[in-house]
Amino acid sequence: MVALWLCLGMACASWAGRDVESRQQTEAFSGGMTLIQAVVLGLVEGATEYLPVSSTGHLLLAQRFMGIGEPQVSGHRKSTAKTAADAYAICIQAGAILAVLGLYAARVKQMVLGLMGKDPSGFRMVVNIFAGFAPAAVCGLMLADRIQAVLFGPWPVIAAWFAGGVAILAVAWWTKGRRRLSSDSMALDELTWKMALGIGVAQCVAMWPGVSRSLMTIVGGVLVGLSVPAAVEFSFLLGVVTLGAATGYEALKHGEIMLAMFDPLVLLAGLMVAFVSAAIAVKWMVAYLNRHGLALFGYYRVALAAGAALLMTMNVV
Repeated sequence: MVALWLCLGMACASWAGRDVESRQQTEAFSGGMTLIQAVVLGLVEGATEYLPVSSTGHLLLAQRFMGIGEPQVSGHRKSTAKTAADAYAICIQAGAILAVLGLYAARVKQMVLGLMGKDPSGFRMVVNIFAGFAPAAVCGLMLADRIQAVLFGPWPVIAAWFAGGVAILAVAWWTKGRRRLSSDSMALDELTWKMALGIGVAQCVAMWPGVSRSLMTIVGGVLVGLSVPAAVEFSFLLGVVTLGAATGYEALKHGEIMLAMFDPLVLLAGLMVAFVSAAIAVKWMVAYLNRHGLALFGYYRVALAAGAALLMTMNVV
């Protein structure tokens, strides 16, 4: 299913890329974004945000393929276009956030009641979520600008895809035949704030575009003793806060630039498509991981890195 979305996205991207070339002939500045391109980005974001394959890496590659934020002019305007495109690659996460809030409404309600002093388990979950978020908040404030300047590029993303894929396959090989019985694994309600803090430290590695926040938090959850379903759920809930903070930060910092460079209705369309595709992807991933492991995503990442590297070397993208 996810592979079908990605193939559809790349097919649309090819068509949209030709549309950009046509507009370049009639516009002095071509770094904008069409409705079709926004739909493609929404599909890519929603399908990959909560899968351990790195949505940011996919979005950056899709933007480069379609020429979004890469005008055929130099100077300040070019820098502004790239800034707006990179910011939207983060802000479009809002659609995926809303999808998880809807799918896990019962858990969210429990946490709200916990904050009101009416549900002890819900309150512990809130504490765990913010313990997991704290390391990323500190690292984000200290390193966000540096990361965007150095790592928001195709080759760093390709390297992260490959390294993450190898890591997944290594973990799958090492744990083969050593998996604990599901009865030995913890439910999400048994997670402590110290364990959540450890998951949060692992999440910091995913600030490198291409690593995947979902990958690091799921693996971190399993390593501290959670069952795979519990680790996946915690990863999703932690993502609401982490992605929400990153989205809010980028919107406040670069929202004016995005609105100046891109049509607001086009931006909204991308968010809506991301919401729908994320809801479908989350349901698929939960069902898949209940029956299988993470190895499939390791093979996918390695193949994607190799394919992207080949396209870059051939100057196709």
